[in-house]
Amino acid sequence: MTAPARMLTGDRVYRIHWMPGTDTLRGICHCGAESSAEEPVELWEWLLAHPRGHHVSAVVPPAPQPPARTSAPA
Repeated sequence: MTAPARMLTGDRVYRIHWMPGTDTLRGICHCGAESSAEEPVELWEWLLAHPRGHHVSAVVPPAPQPPARTSAPA
């Protein structure tokens, strides 16, 4: 029995997913940018034009909140 295939990663990996129940395809660039289209050619052109046409906005995690102060019973 052969080992299951691993998912490809890297800076030249593009993914296109069909969205079940629709005619829509979702493309995901290696940088994390996403786009949807009904035409595969339009989606491939978008993916291969990297980085023109799509930019990933920096996700800034929220600042940690200080622990809530509880007053001791008097």
